[in-house]
Amino acid sequence: MFVPNVHDFMVVSFVFFVAGGVKGVLGMGLPTVAMGLLGLMMPVAEGAALLFLPSLITNLWQMSRGGHLRALAWRLWPMMAGVCAGMWLGRGWMSAPSGAMLWLGLCLVAYALAGLAGLHLPQPRARHETAASGVVGCLTGLLTAATGVFVLPAVPYLQALRLKKDEMAQALGLSFTVSTLALAVTLTSSRHLNADSATQSLLMLLPALVGMWLGQNLRDELSQESFRTWLMGGLLALGAWLAWQGL
Repeated sequence: MFVPNVHDFMVVSFVFFVAGGVKGVLGMGLPTVAMGLLGLMMPVAEGAALLFLPSLITNLWQMSRGGHLRALAWRLWPMMAGVCAGMWLGRGWMSAPSGAMLWLGLCLVAYALAGLAGLHLPQPRARHETAASGVVGCLTGLLTAATGVFVLPAVPYLQALRLKKDEMAQALGLSFTVSTLALAVTLTSSRHLNADSATQSLLMLLPALVGMWLGQNLRDELSQESFRTWLMGGLLALGAWLAWQGL
């Protein structure tokens, strides 16, 4: 497990500060940015263990803001169940260092290319939504088990549901919270998440919260579309480098 000296502690803290800032501006992106940058410094499973508490607390915060949680939980429960099932099926995948880095890189590249191209999934018909939610959740769980990133295909699918802005933010918080908890179970079973790593994860919570608070305050001052474009470009380059290193 990563045991920081002062320099490493400052670098990793800055990673979580930046990732929290991205989440504050866009309402998402903390695990994606943090895992991408941490993948440059440590094995994917160790980065995912560090991410546990910052991801959990910030997503609980996001999930609790709004009055739609009960309705969203009832609507999206097949997706949440699928995430847990997919995570269980893919347990152990993250323990293969080169394979995990390759999949993390490919996941970041796919996410960035979809964002830059403006690709959108079609809205599922009402009678197919339960089945579609379950499939999307399972695929998300499998990818999360391999990479520690839980944006694909969960985020494009939630966007396809045409939720209102506040509903979307709360749905993302719900999805990411369930994914974080399911990932924590698999990391605990593989002993990557333990008392030492949980303590180190706790230390990363403050910079993530400060970054998120600052990002929320800057949200109205920044062009979200320009910010998103630059972010996707950076994730594309980062993902390509990680995929190359994982080959």
